[in-house]
Amino acid sequence: MIDKSKLNYEKLCGLIPAIVVDINSDAVLMLGFMNEEALELTLSSKKVTFFSRTKNALWVKGETSGNYLELSDIKNDCDNDTLLVYAKPQGPTCHTGEYSCFGVKGNHSKFLLQLYELIKNRKMELPEGSYTTRLFHEGTNKIIQKVGEEAIETVIAAKNRNRKEIINEVSDLFYHLFVMLAEQDIEFDEIIENLYVRNKKLPQN
Repeated sequence: MIDKSKLNYEKLCGLIPAIVVDINSDAVLMLGFMNEEALELTLSSKKVTFFSRTKNALWVKGETSGNYLELSDIKNDCDNDTLLVYAKPQGPTCHTGEYSCFGVKGNHSKFLLQLYELIKNRKMELPEGSYTTRLFHEGTNKIIQKVGEEAIETVIAAKNRNRKEIINEVSDLFYHLFVMLAEQDIEFDEIIENLYVRNKKLPQN
């Protein structure tokens, strides 16, 4: 969380811009303004709260619609005069019913990182009744076998040009690949970095 003592409210007469970002997708949801009281309430209630310039009063986002913004983190910029608020939206953020006030769509690619972290946690905690736990108990050979099976099923689905089956089989393949990486103590970030470096080496036309 931020160091509140560093924030500069003077530039906008006691207010500070607050840009809200979806913690799950990194999409920009909205821009609001906070005064010191709004920030304090946001931090204590974990519900993003603004100062409404039109109503001249505090405003908890979602208090009438139920579409609250659940606080995850707040960061200040280098000049300490703007806030970046990470939140979990409990429904559409815009009053028009749209996901974002800026018309952007949610990008759930970040979920892949979250899924991998969940699988790593399963490896450490081994909760009972979990399919992932069972795979880790069965060991390396079983995990590798499952990756092979899902790869073959993906190829068959692609050969048949069955869109629904391709999506399902690729999802299964991704999951089992993640289990294999976790079992071999390879971070998903290492795969992403390797792909990034390879892409940088490609000729740019």
